[in-house]
Amino acid sequence: MPLASKKKHSIFKAISDPTRREIFHILIMASVALSINQIADKFKMSRQAVTRHIHVLNKAGLVDIVPKGRERYCYADPKPLREIRDWVSYYEKFWDNKISALDKYLKKK
Repeated sequence: MPLASKKKHSIFKAISDPTRREIFHILIMASVALSINQIADKFKMSRQAVTRHIHVLNKAGLVDIVPKGRERYCYADPKPLREIRDWVSYYEKFWDNKISALDKYLKKK
């Protein structure tokens, strides 16, 4: 799999899970770095489970983890979502063209 495809795959994998999407949303809305404990407190699951979700987001480049003392702080980085936006945009144009062609065809009938 080409590098670009691997990166896109890791982003899709990261955002495919509702818990990871919620973690990402919490970090975006916080506008500041939050500790893993602060994030875990918002979920009814173990800290270890939240940490695994954060690592998937980190691997996709959507969350950066910064160690400070004994704590690790996370903040969201939405830039990788541009790849997904661009990918969806291509197909959006494709379907817009198909629907326009269908509209023209139906108006002729």
